[in-house]
Amino acid sequence: MPVAIRPRQVQLLNPLTSNEEIAAVAKALGHPARIHIVRLLLAKQSCIGCDIVEDVGLAQSTVSEHLRILRAAGIIKGEFERPRFCYYLNPDSLRPLAALLNAMFEKDSHGELSGSICCPPSDYKPTESPDQTGESS
Repeated sequence: MPVAIRPRQVQLLNPLTSNEEIAAVAKALGHPARIHIVRLLLAKQSCIGCDIVEDVGLAQSTVSEHLRILRAAGIIKGEFERPRFCYYLNPDSLRPLAALLNAMFEKDSHGELSGSICCPPSDYKPTESPDQTGESS
């Protein structure tokens, strides 16, 4: 199932988005606690830092480090509203990764990722020719 930004709309990859930028976002999402935080913010739209700590169930310093990593990748943003820090998602930062995944799913839906000559699918059975059977002509 595609990771769609809008249903039934495939966003094209932006050639100006570097591999490093996409990798940085993917790396920032590469921890279960950070996925938990993103899902929490997705469900609540906005969240206060202390609520995130309580919901994630890790030490405050550990959650702060995960929030720092997500902020550095641009996945979340935060605003200081005395006396608390309020976090929210920044979907624009995820668009290049979503576009890459959408491109892969789009090719797969058209059967374009079913293997190649050097890496055939596991159910591939080549047809035998006289050269392959050892017979000579």
